[in-house]
Amino acid sequence: MSIFSAPAFDSHELVTFGRDEATGLRAIIAVHSTTLGPAVGGCRMFPYVSEDDALHDVLRLSRGMTYKSALAGLPFGGGKSVIIGDSRKDKTPELIRAMGDFVHSQGGRYVAAEDSGTGVADIRLMAERTPHVSGMDDNEFGGDPSPSTAWGVFISIRAAVRHRLGQSDTRGVRVALQGLGHVGYYLAKFLVADGAEVVAADVNQANIDRAVADHGIHVVDPGSILSEEADVFAPCAMGAVLNVQSIEQLRAGIVAGAANNQLATEQDGARLMDRGILYCPDFLINAGGIIDVHHQRVGSTEAKKREHVNHIEHTLSQVLTRADESHRETNLIAETLAEDILHSARSKPLAA
Repeated sequence: MSIFSAPAFDSHELVTFGRDEATGLRAIIAVHSTTLGPAVGGCRMFPYVSEDDALHDVLRLSRGMTYKSALAGLPFGGGKSVIIGDSRKDKTPELIRAMGDFVHSQGGRYVAAEDSGTGVADIRLMAERTPHVSGMDDNEFGGDPSPSTAWGVFISIRAAVRHRLGQSDTRGVRVALQGLGHVGYYLAKFLVADGAEVVAADVNQANIDRAVADHGIHVVDPGSILSEEADVFAPCAMGAVLNVQSIEQLRAGIVAGAANNQLATEQDGARLMDRGILYCPDFLINAGGIIDVHHQRVGSTEAKKREHVNHIEHTLSQVLTRADESHRETNLIAETLAEDILHSARSKPLAA
């Protein structure tokens, strides 16, 4: 496995591989940047087909976290970790504690939070072994930052609808939602309450049953959600869902969802633009969770946290306007804004 020549390496500061024979832990921690602060990012558990796939994912995810925190105005760098394994079959308390040891070995350069395949309970187990975790506060959601992620995506959908369709809310807007897990469930809740028509798909029947019972959404087969006729396609499952084949299947004019790394390649942003599809960059609009984690760490009020998350809508509106004016892809506009923030931070003289 080659690190420095990996397509997604992008000058990462640190890539560490962890193995614990007793628990079966196989994990990777990637720190993309600590320019703005410690690298904070979720710990994902997923049954990757290969170690190369796991490496590619953690590198792309950690880079996205750098941009996410920069655009959200957070004192965090970008990092991510992945555990290779099926969270439904392979996860044990001992394995998660071993992951806590691995996180602790980084000396605070990386701070872990929940992600796909892990939850607040897992982060609390890691906390038995390291203080370098976040997202465990006893708020109304038990420390789970997913509702804040969903809220940021929801207000971004409203902003995109206003930009493209000229209406101030999502009343009557048809949203094709892919994934009803932690974030997708709450996104469906917010959309339905705002008057949107939600049609959704998930590979997990329990997720479907819960969302249908609580929100009254319509359900379609996972294989058809991409081609569902809708105003908005909201990917809230795994990444790389937008590629040369899938983009041709889309029948929605807006893409705005919570999944990380939705574009399989940088060129897919141009493909969406060529088709006249308005893409809301994922690393911008799904920042509500990391904002929540920050406010848990500093002990902010719920009102201050919500105010910060609400700023996502303003930043997205700026990106969409600049993209229109420059005729450039929205993902490139957002990346440029983030790079400008990082460049400015690097250029500041060190304190005496």
